[in-house]
Amino acid sequence: MANNNTLVETEETTIRKQASDALRKAALSEEAKAYLLSNPVLFNLLLKAARRYIGGETLEQALETRKELRAQGYQTSLEFMGENVTTVAEANEATHEFLRIIEALKGENKGDRVTLDLSHIGLGLDHKLGMDNFRKLAKASENTSIDLFISAEGLDRTDEVLDAYFHFSREFPHVNLTLQAYLHRTKNDLAKVLKESRGKVRMSKGAFDGPKELYLPRGPELDDRYIELVNTLLEAKRFCSFATHDPKMVERIMPLLKQRHIDSSTYEFEMLFGIGESLLQRLKNQGYPCRRYVVYGKEWYLYLCNRIAENPDSLFRALVDIMS
Repeated sequence: MANNNTLVETEETTIRKQASDALRKAALSEEAKAYLLSNPVLFNLLLKAARRYIGGETLEQALETRKELRAQGYQTSLEFMGENVTTVAEANEATHEFLRIIEALKGENKGDRVTLDLSHIGLGLDHKLGMDNFRKLAKASENTSIDLFISAEGLDRTDEVLDAYFHFSREFPHVNLTLQAYLHRTKNDLAKVLKESRGKVRMSKGAFDGPKELYLPRGPELDDRYIELVNTLLEAKRFCSFATHDPKMVERIMPLLKQRHIDSSTYEFEMLFGIGESLLQRLKNQGYPCRRYVVYGKEWYLYLCNRIAENPDSLFRALVDIMS
């Protein structure tokens, strides 16, 4: 019986992996996206599923979502969805939208956060364009309570993202960084971050594909590495945002905070809007600082596919949302 159970578990794992890979391919398919956008019935059905994970399609809707979350006791991070723009106009439009976010938040002085992909504002299209656009955002949010967080991107962009972070963090102390635990290089990257900058670190497991020799797959070894990197940040007394929805990671982090008597102003648990809701609520109710990561915009198709790909069982939830 044990062998049969093992075979069933292996088959289920394989099916989930195949479903996840298929969803990621669908997310990157321009043909699938074009068909979706041209089919109003399908578009509206999938949008119903996407609403679980996005704060809205406009900034005004996202600000309403943020207001509701703050009333529940959460801090928030806002991101205008998008990446890998292909024209200067798109990069500048995205930059303008991020400036709108900053303008909407800076008068409230509530410790808000704005997170973005550098490729969304043009770094992958033209290095100088991306750097100039990010400088506009850094200047606009300077001397406010807003933190700017640079997101991690694909493995081929890691050096470029880190170089941009080091460049700007020397001038703007409110510029911060996301690192991905699954990369073999991250231990060395974190050592450099701790040595050469003062910024906050958002630690995620990582979700991009690439050459297998560059990263660890999901599993116990990656879990151990995540905790090792978190430990390094706690030892250095560097602010860390634990960006994980994994209950196992949360259960391993909580004792570290208690053993080290870590001040609650130097860490937080952060989860994406619509994911890990009961877990984050439990943490908040126990007095831990908690943040909801809220994305908004019309580029929700890729985002929805990726969220379901991370947990293919969410496809059933998506079907319920569509039919409700």
